[in-house]
Amino acid sequence: MSRGLTRRSLLGGGLALAALAKVRRAHAIGASSKFQFGQLQLGPGTNPRPRALRRLGWEIEKRTSIDVQLEPALVTPTSETLHETPFLYLAGERELELPSAAGIEALRRFLTFGGFLLIDSAEGTTDGAFDGSVRKLMSAVFPTTSSAKGLEVIPSDHVVYKSFYLLDKPLGRLAIAPAMEGVIRDGRIVAAYIANDLGGAWSRDDFGNYELPCEPGGERQRELAFRMGVNLVMYALCLDYKADQVHVPFIMKRRRWKPDDGADTPPKTR
Repeated sequence: MSRGLTRRSLLGGGLALAALAKVRRAHAIGASSKFQFGQLQLGPGTNPRPRALRRLGWEIEKRTSIDVQLEPALVTPTSETLHETPFLYLAGERELELPSAAGIEALRRFLTFGGFLLIDSAEGTTDGAFDGSVRKLMSAVFPTTSSAKGLEVIPSDHVVYKSFYLLDKPLGRLAIAPAMEGVIRDGRIVAAYIANDLGGAWSRDDFGNYELPCEPGGERQRELAFRMGVNLVMYALCLDYKADQVHVPFIMKRRRWKPDDGADTPPKTR
């Protein structure tokens, strides 16, 4: 927890938890109960795939029981509406503008009290300017100490890889990063970083055509990128369910498939 905890920060935490509870309700009614992505803005170049989240939202609504507001909300770290979108998405292909001290504190509070951040690199490399600024951002939000790590590799057997589909790596438009990295607090991934351009695989133009080819795996790789997106959302919203390992044998028996089996759409889970 961040230092200097105040009534205001507790209120912010309560809002984050309330937003999470809102999208988790099974029988909620009305547009306000729908899941909505928050597109985090940190200066120019932080929205390189503007159609990506809308398409992912459409896929999530068709594949799961989650109702989705397809248009993402554009937010900054200090937006008053930040806590209304419990899943933040930050994409980029160039160096980020680091937030102010107030923005860093707001992000720390948001993630500490139940929010989730997906960072998606469209840079096409694992050691470019965007990558460097992501690491600076995460170090500022969650300083590394003797008792707390910063970004770390998420192992392939982590629950995030089996929260809906059974996966073992985070493929996107590219396959240059072999693993997902993340910041873990109290046993929960609060921020995930993938350098394979998920948004590039998800994005479709106004005519319904995918904007970019997936390399090297083609359309099979694109499907796995969508599955990764679904898993991340399910993990962020329902992580306690799949974290219980008693469910894993049931999942394996129910689906009877592996990520490389060539199946296009395995059965849904509830």
